[in-house]
Amino acid sequence: MKLNELTSSGNAKAFRKGRGVGSGNGKTAGRGHKGQNSRSGGGVRPGFEGGQMPLYRRLPKRGFNNTRFATDYIEINVSDLEKFADGTTVDSAVLADSGILSVSKVNDGIKVLGGGELTKKLVVKAKKFSASAKEKIENAGGSALEV
Repeated sequence: MKLNELTSSGNAKAFRKGRGVGSGNGKTAGRGHKGQNSRSGGGVRPGFEGGQMPLYRRLPKRGFNNTRFATDYIEINVSDLEKFADGTTVDSAVLADSGILSVSKVNDGIKVLGGGELTKKLVVKAKKFSASAKEKIENAGGSALEV
């Protein structure tokens, strides 16, 4: 048996806890009596080992981690630009106004990827372009400007 061969039986009924003695899971609702886990909001954070030095602090940290230095581009596809009118200059402000960019802060800039088709002549200003995106924009008669 493999993980992709597993199927659910699909007939498990929702188990309603704390609905009286007759339900078979009333009163303490399976939490037992007293203790940290019996309280509402009780329990411990992930990784907590009862005060023992947790594993993530016991193991040495080694090697280089690029997360602080990596460039964080917001990626859009060429097909997202199809909604603009012919001859429009598309930049981050125009993309944000149109709702294509849902984020208010463009971290390291926008990267245009080549997914989809483009039929309109647009001037697109972005930090980076994939080779296929640049080709599609220029084949449609527009221009891709790296800013």
